Amino acid sequence: MATALGLGLPQMRWYDIGRDVPDVARAAERIGFESLWVYERALFPEPATQGLYGMEGVPWPDNYRGVAEPLVTLTLAAAATERARLGTSVLVAPLHVPFQLAKALASLDAASGGRVVAGLGTGWSHDEYAAASVRPFAERGQVLDELIEVCRAVWGPDPVSYEGRLTKIASAVVGPKPARPIPILLAAGNEKARRRLVDHADGWMPVGIGAEAVAAQWRALRELAAERGRTEPIRTVLRTNPRYTAEAHAGADRRPFHGSVDQIVEDLAAHAEIGLDEILVDLQSGTRDAQELKDVASEVYEKARAAGV
Repeated sequence: MATALGLGLPQMRWYDIGRDVPDVARAAERIGFESLWVYERALFPEPATQGLYGMEGVPWPDNYRGVAEPLVTLTLAAAATERARLGTSVLVAPLHVPFQLAKALASLDAASGGRVVAGLGTGWSHDEYAAASVRPFAERGQVLDELIEVCRAVWGPDPVSYEGRLTKIASAVVGPKPARPIPILLAAGNEKARRRLVDHADGWMPVGIGAEAVAAQWRALRELAAERGRTEPIRTVLRTNPRYTAEAHAGADRRPFHGSVDQIVEDLAAHAEIGLDEILVDLQSGTRDAQELKDVASEVYEKARAAGV
């Protein structure tokens, strides 16, 4: 069975969100992509109080300036498409009020006919937490735990009741309901997060850092699931962030998914052999406009399928 392929929607500042998101979404569905994805970057601190991913001295990439709000972007794509799944990879959960996020996701799923995939994470930016979080950075895992519980409650049958630190629902009707149970996927980058995933989530969203590394992470996660008695399958969606270049990247220092279409497809094929369910290809940072994004996406898709992905 072929690996499902998804495409990242254009959220970065050089795209026209209102025009380009529906255009790229429609084109992606025509090409054959089975899902459309957004990510969250709430702000671009200047100067930054910490480096990229919390690594000291590593600057934030310039393409993180002015990233469009993910659920607004996904709603534009939902209205322009009929079949493609609509995913978040990822929403930084503690930047959202749990009840309101649960209701927004349910409404989008109901409106789109059951196409939403909720990919969640805890993020890493102290600046984003200072601006928008519902609790301090140190409590990010607890917020994610509660948000998952609130989503399950709000999406479930009425009357809804819930008692948590942030959320208190005293027996209420909450609608609309999702068209079907919305799968919750987690990024899960450390041991505690992996336990949360195994115990409370539907799937895993790794990043394409190299086929051997991802394969090792996947083996470890399956082993943990067996240890904790999980019998349900873990849905997997790999995020890749290609840096497309018209010419092939020469040299041994090439990072995964950086280079020409042929090099990107070579890396897709290597990661597909791991046996993951789906691969998200987010090409927007390496293309100049929506037309180039559509053209490169079409070529990647055709060559990936020809290569057996």
